[in-house]
Amino acid sequence: MIERYLTPLLALIGGDAQADRVVPPTGFTARLTLFASGAMAFLAVFALALSLATGRLADRWGEALAQSSTIRVSAPDGQVEQQVLAVMSVLETTPGIANARVLTDEEQRALLEPWFGPDLPLDTLPVPKLIEVIEDAQGYDADGLRQRLAGEAPGAVLDDHTRWREPLVRAASRLRGLGAISIVLIAATTGAMITLAANAALAANSQVIHVLRLVGAKDSYIAGAFVRRFTLRALAGAAIGTLVGMVMILLLPSADVGGGFLTGLGFRGWHWALPLAIPVLAALVAFAATRRAALVTLRELS
Repeated sequence: MIERYLTPLLALIGGDAQADRVVPPTGFTARLTLFASGAMAFLAVFALALSLATGRLADRWGEALAQSSTIRVSAPDGQVEQQVLAVMSVLETTPGIANARVLTDEEQRALLEPWFGPDLPLDTLPVPKLIEVIEDAQGYDADGLRQRLAGEAPGAVLDDHTRWREPLVRAASRLRGLGAISIVLIAATTGAMITLAANAALAANSQVIHVLRLVGAKDSYIAGAFVRRFTLRALAGAAIGTLVGMVMILLLPSADVGGGFLTGLGFRGWHWALPLAIPVLAALVAFAATRRAALVTLRELS
């Protein structure tokens, strides 16, 4: 089984100048193969970048929310400060909490500004006090803390951000899955286009194939010529498409705090090496698709 594919691969690397003449070096099939592989590689770069970027963003949000919690203190007038002090006292004696602080009015106004505007009168509205809780590496017992708060500060409500983290984790997983599905579909489309181009080239050279058979050429020899030419075309087209895609990714704005999704789109660190595998994958797809198409068509021409 291994020899069945190893021999054509060795022939692909070594090449045969005489066999290469079987396939026309220019024309519709050459342009179609180059364009299809280049366009699909370009799209694959962006699919890969989008998948990695959204995964990083969701992971970053999830990690930030996992390390922090919020306590909301709502109480009648005159009791808010007393309950805030009681909450802070409870937090100071709770294992697993690294830091806790009461948000200032300016910080709460900044949080509410996107929804209510910059002129929100916090002094005249029953806005609860917010306490930010940062846990240490071991974390704290959320159920135990809720019970202690219920006894010491009945108006305090703990939000450990679980309901925010879980959708982000699910979204990251689904986005990575969609990225993988997109790359598989791109590979399948590339294989289909190259198959069509190979079939067209085989049909256009049916008379040449007939003459080669008359002089003793085997179908494996003829198929190898088509496989080599179309594989190298796909490799060249995919390399160009990948390079253009990486340059376009590089020219996108860099990530910043307020940039959201689009400014974080791109590769980070060793992820820049991942697109380099796209031309190789395109060549392997072209090799498999062309070899199958050539052998099937040659059998039909027998």
